[in-house]
Amino acid sequence: MFDVFIHHPRKGPKLLIMIKRLLHTRYRVKDLEKTVVFYKDVLGLEETRRHTSGRGSQLVFFKAPGSEEEIELCKFDESGPVVVGPDLTHLAFEVDDIEAFAKHTAAKGYPLSDGPHRNSDGGAIAFIDAPEGYEIELIQRGPGV
Repeated sequence: MFDVFIHHPRKGPKLLIMIKRLLHTRYRVKDLEKTVVFYKDVLGLEETRRHTSGRGSQLVFFKAPGSEEEIELCKFDESGPVVVGPDLTHLAFEVDDIEAFAKHTAAKGYPLSDGPHRNSDGGAIAFIDAPEGYEIELIQRGPGV
């Protein structure tokens, strides 16, 4: 890690910040349309755009309410098979009512894979598995948190 400075003629040296913000997280998938349906219909995310990249990747972007960062789903068969390792990565989403959300996801064919587990502040966490095997964490904050 190193610092980069620019020199302003009147103000002197100024630290140049290289990273401005997180834009998106990418998950490569085999069955793009099944995964798109999961993110839209089960999780309720908004599809913000869709296109094919210059190298031929099929890309679909999503946003969660109240978030600026996007989730990018990518289908690119030329990269070989999609292998999702256990406990490698997950997305975490805040929900208002974890029990109601669990009933909703189960009705859509995605029951909880773990939980809900209550914590000391009155909140809870639970997990469901997305179609490709990526883990989704659901978090209900406790009152006053």
